[in-house]
Amino acid sequence: MIVWLNGTHGAGKTTTGALVQQMIPDSRMFDAEKVGETLMDIKPGLPATDNFQHWPPWRPLVVETARRVLEYTGGTLVMPMTVLVEQYWREISSGLAQHAVPVRHFVLHADQDTLRARIAGDTVLGPDSPFRLQYLEPYAEAARTWLHAEAEVVDTTHLTPAQAAQQIAEAVKARPAATTPGCSAG
Repeated sequence: MIVWLNGTHGAGKTTTGALVQQMIPDSRMFDAEKVGETLMDIKPGLPATDNFQHWPPWRPLVVETARRVLEYTGGTLVMPMTVLVEQYWREISSGLAQHAVPVRHFVLHADQDTLRARIAGDTVLGPDSPFRLQYLEPYAEAARTWLHAEAEVVDTTHLTPAQAAQQIAEAVKARPAATTPGCSAG
């Protein structure tokens, strides 16, 4: 099974994901960003883009990598990865469903003021990271139009990463994931 943690950049996916991984037996972390980094390392480079997710090979490579790792290891993959383009999420989720890989799709949500405050105090990319700030509006738009309907929303506005992780781990343990195309339990 895959536990996919979505949400905007700076929402706490990586921190929460590491904690979720510790709470779910036989689970591993898989950062799909590494697939993007591999594509970025191709020389000469692929066509210029501001986001590796726009490269068509990224989505099927994420699916193929995740399914092959699960085929090899079994258990659960915890995948903290922002996907704000509905078409991209559909490609990934339907690709996983074609291989009968169940997915629990969670969105770590916080209100815009909370997100801005977290980004302002970010010690990883530095305060007020332009990279993270540029995704606030696309996230808000995705949340309004499709994302929150496709996932289990965990409002982290007043939660610590440990509390959010506990909520997610308990939800996963209580109910297995769906495997229908494009479906996430919730």
